[in-house]
Amino acid sequence: MTDTPASPIPQTEDDAPNEILAAARDAKETAIAAAEAVAARAKAWPIAKISLGVGIGSAAIAAAVMFATRDREGK
Repeated sequence: MTDTPASPIPQTEDDAPNEILAAARDAKETAIAAAEAVAARAKAWPIAKISLGVGIGSAAIAAAVMFATRDREGK
């Protein structure tokens, strides 16, 4: 006995994989790889940019508080 089952319909030249099917398979593999790359980038947070934004935001809040609580007696 053989390990591979016999095909019920023998492959003819018309049934064999062609350029169109190969191109479709390549396009599908490329799309899957692109989706995986996007998902990998989405998981990696840009910590440096986030830290910079938090630092600038904190400085802006501190400056606003200092401006709001300054003495106005000099005017």
